[in-house]
Amino acid sequence: MLKWALFFFVLSLIAGVLGWTGLSAATAGIARVLFFIALMIFLIFLVLALLAGEMMMM
Repeated sequence: MLKWALFFFVLSLIAGVLGWTGLSAATAGIARVLFFIALMIFLIFLVLALLAGEMMMM
């Protein structure tokens, strides 16, 4: 998912340089959403891994 976020970010930069502001804003929004979804998934798995580690110590 981070790969797609990076792809849309680079596409947004290229569109911004070429002057296509509408496309640049749209792809930047998509990149932001994908980044935050990936961040939430990472945090959920981090908490689950920490909880699983505590259960193994008991």
